[in-house]
Amino acid sequence: MTITIAASSVPKPPKDLLEGFRNAPTSVISDNLARLPGAVGLRPFHRGGALLGIAFTVRTRPGDNLAIHRALEMVGPGDVIVVDGGGDESRALVGEIMATIAQYRGAAGYVIDGAIRDAGALAASDFPVYARAAIHRGPYKSGPGEINVPVSVGGSVISPGDIVVGDEDGVVSFPPAGAASLLDAVRAQVKREEETLKAIREGRYQGSYGKS
Repeated sequence: MTITIAASSVPKPPKDLLEGFRNAPTSVISDNLARLPGAVGLRPFHRGGALLGIAFTVRTRPGDNLAIHRALEMVGPGDVIVVDGGGDESRALVGEIMATIAQYRGAAGYVIDGAIRDAGALAASDFPVYARAAIHRGPYKSGPGEINVPVSVGGSVISPGDIVVGDEDGVVSFPPAGAASLLDAVRAQVKREEETLKAIREGRYQGSYGKS
């Protein structure tokens, strides 16, 4: 069945802007995006390490990964393969082989609204993979699918070219437009929280609302 390709690549923001989010906590980013839900229900399956890159989106039929295979032929360095699998957990869309292909083609990681398999192998790797669940059952490979169209992942709409950040708490995404001011706000909050933690350790903390 047909795989529709809206674009074969995604635009990249300035490297220094993207790298500014390298160690930014997703919780702080979320706070400065009006605490919108982001991708709910996904968790990391890799050993460790943060995710940072640009959304290269895929929409699949639940339980079918033909479109992901097609996307792997097109991904470039820094692309995050964001898969709208409809939240289906009955069949794995990605396993060790597809994760290895993505890694060796320079992709930054996977964000999958669906299931994975080979969880043990992924857990031994630092290549970022976020998904809903793990299951042994493999996928169909008949399509249809779409590549580089807006998708819904865990209740969050992600568009091609959006910046994607992931850590132990989950995944957030946002468009490059406005990312510079967002980064300033994130850095300011991180600094405030560091000062608060220092005050607690030194016995100077007086308490306040709104802290997590």
